[in-house]
Amino acid sequence: MYKNSFLFLVISIFSFNAFGQELKDDQTRIQKGEDLKVMYRNESSFGIYAHSASGIGISYRRGYHVNGYRKRMFEIEAQNFKHPKEIKSVNTYYDNSKGFIYGKLNSFLLIRPGVGYQNLIFEKTEKKNVEIRFSYFLGATFAFAKPVYLEIIRPTADPNVNTISTEKYDPAVHFPSQIYGKGPFFKGVDQMRIYPAGYAKAALSFEYGKKYNVIKAIETGALVDIYPFAPPMMAFAKKQEVYVSLYIKMVWGKKWF
Repeated sequence: MYKNSFLFLVISIFSFNAFGQELKDDQTRIQKGEDLKVMYRNESSFGIYAHSASGIGISYRRGYHVNGYRKRMFEIEAQNFKHPKEIKSVNTYYDNSKGFIYGKLNSFLLIRPGVGYQNLIFEKTEKKNVEIRFSYFLGATFAFAKPVYLEIIRPTADPNVNTISTEKYDPAVHFPSQIYGKGPFFKGVDQMRIYPAGYAKAALSFEYGKKYNVIKAIETGALVDIYPFAPPMMAFAKKQEVYVSLYIKMVWGKKWF
């Protein structure tokens, strides 16, 4: 009887130690992001993207799992925006003249806060696989428009001497032959206006990270901005209320419980 009790006690101790070691190994794998079967309920990510409106942008997202195949996402983006008809020019009549965009009325910075969902299309089953997700977003766009200032050549009493003044661009007054170049970058910040709009976006993301608690992905998608009042971008182009752009983004982030 005692012999059987002692044997049972020894087996129990070893079983408990083995279970404890297995539990510890599981926790270590989870902490290192090596366990495929774990669902991390929270995530955050940062992205840098290039878009078809001739510029770059940055983004931040915060996500929560609704279920095993769907996430609710909140995002905010910031990017520059250029009109398709912007063409850089140089006044060749003057040496050392600087480049400028003739007809450009305002420089634009876009801020987009939005909310959306991300759905799983193809689940990663091994480290070497790529996980594919489809996402869509709706939100607001705030276009910060800063007036363009140019350096304008002005004659003086001496016909052989000109002076240069910094002036807010006016298409009715300023002509290419008078423009020496673009004015200081921050000139006109105090006259900035905000043009509100709405946006919709659809995208595919391809997550390729080898650790399951780390986000490494490439995202590509299309976005449309719809303005109730067309923002003034170019003096000699028809105003638009709708702008469509494509983008490709590199994404980095983390997941946790």
